[in-house]
Amino acid sequence: MLTQMDRSPIISADNADRIAGVMRGNDSPGVLPMLEPVRQERADAARNRATILAVAERLVGEQDAQAVTMDEIACAAGVGKGTLFRHFGDRCGLMRALLDERERSFQEDFIRGPAPLGPGAPPRERLVAFGERMLEHIEIQGDLLVAAENGAPGERLRHSVYAAYRAHVTALLRDSSYDGDVGYLADVLLGALVSELVLFQRRELAMSPEQLKACWGALVGRLLAAR
Repeated sequence: MLTQMDRSPIISADNADRIAGVMRGNDSPGVLPMLEPVRQERADAARNRATILAVAERLVGEQDAQAVTMDEIACAAGVGKGTLFRHFGDRCGLMRALLDERERSFQEDFIRGPAPLGPGAPPRERLVAFGERMLEHIEIQGDLLVAAENGAPGERLRHSVYAAYRAHVTALLRDSSYDGDVGYLADVLLGALVSELVLFQRRELAMSPEQLKACWGALVGRLLAAR
C-alpha cells in the first residue's frame, strides 16, 4: 500500500542545484534540503487522493501501465474524472505520483547513503553505481516509468526528478576533474538511462541486465579513464 503520497514534488527547480553542495559536504548533514514541506489538504481531499493512488497502484500491478486509463482509475476509485485532474494534473502526473516514494528513497541513497552509490567512493565508481541502480529501477517498474515520462515534449526534462539526476551527475563529473562541458555530458549519460530506451534494449534487442550494466560501466570508464 502506498503511504504519504500526498507530498509535493521531491525537488523543486530552485533547490536542485544545492544537491552538488550537499554531496561535497558543504551543506548541513541534517534534513535533505530538497524535500518540500508537506502540502496540507482537507481531510476529504486527502482521502480521495490516497484512494486514487491505491487504486492506480493496484490496476498498474494487474496490467500494463500503458493500458490503464484515467477513466478506468476514476471508475474503480469511485470519483469523477475531474477529481483525478485536480489532484494530479494529467495522466503523467498520476503515474509520477505512484513513483514518488521510491524516488525519495533513491535520492536519499545517492546523496547520503552508503558507498559506492553514496558519498565515500571515487566519482567514477559513484557514477557507475548510479547507472546500475537506475537500470535496476527500470527492470522492476519500467512500464510505469515510461507511462510517467510520456508527457508533452520536454516535460520530463523540466521535471524536478530530472533536475535532481542532472545535478547529481554533473557534480560527479565535476569532481572527477572532467575537463569538458559537464552539463552536456550529464544530459548525454542520462539519455542512456531513459526507461523507453532501456526497455527496448531488454525486450527487442534481448540484452540482459548484466549486459546493460557492463556497457554502462564501460562507457563511464572510457569517459573518465584515469580520473
